[in-house]
Amino acid sequence: MHSAGDRIDTSTAHSARVYDYILGGKDHYLVDAEAGDAMCQHWPALPVHMLENRRFMHRAGRSLAQEHGVRQFLDIGTGLPTAPNLHEVVQEVAPESRVVYVDNDPIVLAHARALLQGSPEGATAYIDADMHDPDAILDSPEFRALIDVNEPVGLMVIGILHFILPPDDRRLVQRLLEPLPSGSFLAMTIGTADFAPEEVGRVAEEYTRQGMPMALRDLPTATSLFDGMDLVDPGVTQVHKWRPGPEQDSIDDRAIAMYGAVARKP
Repeated sequence: MHSAGDRIDTSTAHSARVYDYILGGKDHYLVDAEAGDAMCQHWPALPVHMLENRRFMHRAGRSLAQEHGVRQFLDIGTGLPTAPNLHEVVQEVAPESRVVYVDNDPIVLAHARALLQGSPEGATAYIDADMHDPDAILDSPEFRALIDVNEPVGLMVIGILHFILPPDDRRLVQRLLEPLPSGSFLAMTIGTADFAPEEVGRVAEEYTRQGMPMALRDLPTATSLFDGMDLVDPGVTQVHKWRPGPEQDSIDDRAIAMYGAVARKP
């Protein structure tokens, strides 16, 4: 049987490890650092953008736990464990919260198993799967053990949709929402070039060169991804403008290339 370590490809950059490098983490290889440096040269605001994407996830998760009573979460495209993680945020509100993490990078898998330990009252699990194969996620023993599909679920699709090209984006999000009951929520961030088109366009080209093609979406397209759901105030905004705290006050809109929103499944 192969361990996760056997599958790690150190010859090509991986989005989760590039993200880790740009945010100052330690779980990446030279190829990821080189890709990250090239991207930051194209757009020096990239670290700010990535951090605000992460902070949106914290605020959205806390809001779902605190204001909407959500106690179980499915987090697609977890990335490398960067504290605080989703389970730490929601278990601070409600220690009994359950979080299922999903990612497809073996380095993420190895770290997740070691680090993503929840509160004694709650539970965390990790599924080694790809968003392109939603049935592998929904049919997994971890999903079935931790997620009660009779109770609302918070589906978190953060910082991954720009790597999923149309028309797969809508189909995959809908497939993940399908088994979740009415009263569940979708929290999602969606890459855009609306605010710094030249710089973000160059970053997208660099990702494509590194074997990670991207799709960037304008506001109408981003908003349409929530069709049929009830958007929670303030609707679809740049991530730093969604229920901002004082640390978001000084952020230049041109530094953020991500829309974010939370919507309820009717």
